[in-house]
Amino acid sequence: MAKKPATYADLEALPAHVVGEIVAGELYASPRPAMRHSAASSRLGGELMNPFERGRGGPGGWLFLDEPELHLGEDVLVPDLAGWRSERMSRVPDVAATSLAPDWVCEVLSPSTRTLDRKAKLPVYAREGVRHVWLMDPKTLTLEVFALMDGRYTALLTHTGTAPVRAVPFDAVALDLPFIWDAQ
Repeated sequence: MAKKPATYADLEALPAHVVGEIVAGELYASPRPAMRHSAASSRLGGELMNPFERGRGGPGGWLFLDEPELHLGEDVLVPDLAGWRSERMSRVPDVAATSLAPDWVCEVLSPSTRTLDRKAKLPVYAREGVRHVWLMDPKTLTLEVFALMDGRYTALLTHTGTAPVRAVPFDAVALDLPFIWDAQ
């Protein structure tokens, strides 16, 4: 007997202490991120906010959201961070979720989400035209940067360690990785 695809009602039935997502009809329930994971995500958002959303010390032109709920076709994804070029999303919509695919997403890898982020979610992001994906691993201090080319992601950069780094699409400013990794 074929397994019934997960529905939004299945997501709503999950306890509050988990993050629920639906990818290719399958329900994924992940524990809330650990503190180090949350710190890396929050600090990256902070690093990007002034130069890329507010235009202070950088070009501006972006809108960032932490853990937005994305309804992409039949899939429901919750990336750690997402960014839209301001010509596509100029202000935060007054809705619980959006079907407008971001221009950039960042997934902070953890043991419980590593396979989901790499294997299940990347194809959805590619299908929906998300131009840039970053995968960050605060445990190994690694940033992987991918760009969508011909419908597939191409690795542009793998940076390990705490040296400042410039990475597309935010290469106008060097990121303070010791601060993001909490490795000062």
